[in-house]
Order: sequence, then structure tokens, then C-alpha cells
Amino acid sequence: MAFKIPRLLLGIISVILVLGICGCINNNVSENSNTVKIVDLYNREVEVPKNVERIVCCGPGCLRLIVYLNATDKVVGVENAEKEWIPWGRPYRIAHPELADLPTIGQGGPSPKPNPEAILKVNPDVIFVTYMPKEDVEELQERTGIPVVVLSYGKLATFNDRELFRSLELAGKILNREKRAKDVINFINDTLRDLQERTKDIPEDEKPRVYMGGVGFKGARGIDSTMCKYPPFVAVNAKNVVDELNKEGHVFVSKEQILQWDPDVIFIDEGGLKLVLQDYKKNPEFYNSLKAFQNGEVYGLLPYNFYTTNIGTALADAYYVGKVLYPDRFKDVDPEKKADEIYTFLVGKPVYKDMKNFWGGFKRLNFSEE
Repeated sequence: MAFKIPRLLLGIISVILVLGICGCINNNVSENSNTVKIVDLYNREVEVPKNVERIVCCGPGCLRLIVYLNATDKVVGVENAEKEWIPWGRPYRIAHPELADLPTIGQGGPSPKPNPEAILKVNPDVIFVTYMPKEDVEELQERTGIPVVVLSYGKLATFNDRELFRSLELAGKILNREKRAKDVINFINDTLRDLQERTKDIPEDEKPRVYMGGVGFKGARGIDSTMCKYPPFVAVNAKNVVDELNKEGHVFVSKEQILQWDPDVIFIDEGGLKLVLQDYKKNPEFYNSLKAFQNGEVYGLLPYNFYTTNIGTALADAYYVGKVLYPDRFKDVDPEKKADEIYTFLVGKPVYKDMKNFWGGFKRLNFSEE
């Protein structure tokens, strides 16, 4: 029987093909010029040096993309958030503590405010930004006289968005990391394909009904915070009860709705685990009415939305979800070793132990002992 490629993978493959054919750089300048013109994620035409040696990154997740490209040697300044926030939610910062020693170029955070004067002091060739209003991008470029290039993760809480791949290609071209950008995209693509291959033919009536609670949304949240089309669930073709709502992305649901669904297996984002534990102590009757709590089918996942999507953690979570739900299909996978394999490729070091020590890691949760 011919294998029907899932829509998720078709989208990824089509993006790779389009990017491979079209590219991201518009080289419409003379050969003798020291600059090239590129088109960024706001479709702005920006002229950048051919040889970029010094860069800064402003905005959620911007520095992470540069780490994925193995280009931290070019970073000459970082946001204050990268220094002051705990690193345990951002594997790229755990792997590269030296980044905190660089000069500060702005406050960072969900509404990044770069400091033009501080940026000028470190003299970058290019400023990369994410999630910054277009007018602010133009103002920053005007005030500094330095090319500002917009990157993007696309839709939040995903790890295979077309804009993410385009951003990797674009930054890779600018930084002479084209091969690395291609390798990163292929790695994500191959990992998703492996997850899909392992689970593509499981009959729907043999799949446990699952729920994800404690999903972060502008901070830590409790059991009622969840997500439709939760990416690690989608990656392993899990039957997410929340998808019955036919909505997109993050949603809050009532406890009555959770009781009505009564999922077979519940996963908890460990970023919200403390809030769930506090609520459990106040209202144990609700939790103990759920079959997943009665049967000990409650598990912890590492939080992956911290200064936008930590792609490696999302992929690692998907392997653990697969191991829990379909152990026969993942019998060759040790989720902790797989996590470190993913982290080592993307950020350069195996940081799962650091994540586990802070959050709890992949494990069955026993609320009577937590």
C-alpha cells in the first residue's frame, strides 16, 4: 500500500523545495560591491555587508537562531534579559554561558527595546531582530545607520513554521552559514519524519485520549491552560481531546470540560506544575475524579515556550510523549538520551540534565508525593 505523506510533512518538504529553488538573497548588486541586498521577513530590502563578522540580536528567540547556526562567535552584545533571566528554560543559554559576559544592547523581553547608543558602542555589522513592529525596525536602522534584518519564528508555539525555515536560510546566507542552515532544517525535517513514521498507521480506536495541562501563556498557568493541535501531540499523531473544540493554538478550558473529556493520559507542562500542585492540594476531589490520576497516567514534560519556541525541547517532548503512549513503537528510544542528541546538534551541548534538575524532566508524576 502506498504511504500517504501527512500534511504536516508535505508542508515542510514544500517549504524546503521552494527555498532551495528561490533562495532568500537578491544579489542584484555589482560584483565589485562590498554589500548584497537581501529581503527580510517583513519583505524589506536591506543592504548588508558581504562579510559579516559582528552581529547583535534583539527580540524573543533571535539569539537562539544564531546559536542553531553555530554563529555565536559573531555575537558582540546581548539583551539584558539574556543575562538576568534564569537560563533553564532556554537550552541555548545553558549551552553558552559565555554569552552573558557580552555587553548589554537593550532590555529584551516580550516587548524588546534595543538601546541604539549601546548597540553603536559594540559596532555590529548587522542587527537581527524578531517580533519588533516595522516602524520600530525602521527607526532603529535610521538611528544607528546599521542594517537591521527581521527574522521570525512564524506562528508561536510551533517548531516547523515556514517563516522559521526561511529565517534560518536568510541568516545562514548573511553569516556564511548556509550549509549549517540547511543541516538544521534537514535535522528538524528528519526528526519530524521519524516521529510520524513511527506512529502513522496506529488505528484511531487504539490511541489513548490525551490532554496537555499547564501550558504557559504569558507566564505560568494551571491545569485549565491547554492547546489545540499541541505540536508534540501532532508530531506523534496523538488523539488530543482539546482538538474537538476545532480551534487553533492556546485555549483555556473549564474543569467541567476536563471532567467531561476524562482523558486516558494527562501530560503537565512542568513550567506550570507548581500551580497544578497547589490547585491539587486545594481541590483533590477534582483531580482524583479523573481516570488518568486514578490510574497513575500523569506525566511531566519540559516547558518549551520560553522566549518563544525552544525547538529542541519541543522535539524531545514529542519523543517522550510517543514513548508513553506507544511504547512498542518507541522501544528503541531512551527519551533522555534522545533529548541530549537533539540538544547537542542544535545548541552544541547535551543539556538535558540541567533542564531535568530544574524542572523535573520526563517522568510519571505522583501528586501524593510531589
